[in-house]
Amino acid sequence: MTQMPKRWTSRLAAGLLRHLKQTLAAGLLVVIPLGITLFVLRFLFNLADGVLAPYIRLTQRLLLGREFYLPGFGLALGLLGLYLFGAAATNVAAKYLGNRWDRFLARIPIARTIYFSARQVTQIMGRKREGEAYRRAVLVEFPKVNSYTVAYVTNEHRTASGKRYYSCFIPTAPNPTSGYVLVLEEGQVYPAEMNMEEAMKVIMSLGMVVPAVLTAEVLQ
Repeated sequence: MTQMPKRWTSRLAAGLLRHLKQTLAAGLLVVIPLGITLFVLRFLFNLADGVLAPYIRLTQRLLLGREFYLPGFGLALGLLGLYLFGAAATNVAAKYLGNRWDRFLARIPIARTIYFSARQVTQIMGRKREGEAYRRAVLVEFPKVNSYTVAYVTNEHRTASGKRYYSCFIPTAPNPTSGYVLVLEEGQVYPAEMNMEEAMKVIMSLGMVVPAVLTAEVLQ
């Protein structure tokens, strides 16, 4: 029986190993983004579904003597509640009751701070300004000088002297739901030619996905 030359065996093994590395690397490029997407979606689903879950179980125990909970039922019930609240908010009588509710909460020291702050945030997030983009991606120096990170402009302020400041939210990576809020002078906020989606990709990918050209003036 003819024996395969040793160098042919080495080449075959090296080619097979190279093929395995390339194929596994390609598989990782597909699986990692899919896994991150599924993880985030599952986290958001469990968060939304779990808000009402304890109350649903308690109601079932009180009314039926036992509990049976289907995943997603809390989320569906929450969406139904949001729809009913939204429909009621468009009613004149509901607006009157809402004003009465606001005045009642305004008399409770701690509750009024939390309630009106949360309400103001939701109103701001749902409002659009004309002219300059209200929510836009920028670069700021953080956490030290000559070190830049992606941030979102969330508000604009002016002092009595006319100086302009910006409220900037700096999200953490890869979880952008937490971060830091800085109030910076206009000269400390550098425009970046990135839209909101591109900036979010930079954060979620840990900086591995960035625009082909960073055109922020401060980086030139």
